[in-house]
Amino acid sequence: MLILSRKSGESITIGEDITITILDSKGKNIRIGVEAPRNIAVHRKDIDEYTPNAEPDLAADIPGKEENTPEAGS
Repeated sequence: MLILSRKSGESITIGEDITITILDSKGKNIRIGVEAPRNIAVHRKDIDEYTPNAEPDLAADIPGKEENTPEAGS
């Protein structure tokens, strides 16, 4: 695991097309923004772990959740 320190307004990139920006920090809460292509699923891990029957649009493209994979061409 790579651990980085960033201030509000600073960003990190993952590959060429994913950017994570620190938006705000108040106490223990940190707001982040994630820019990624639409074909990359971005989910909060805690929500994904506790909602196995999430809406198909929210759970699409999550590895291991074939039952929620959208049909080809849709």
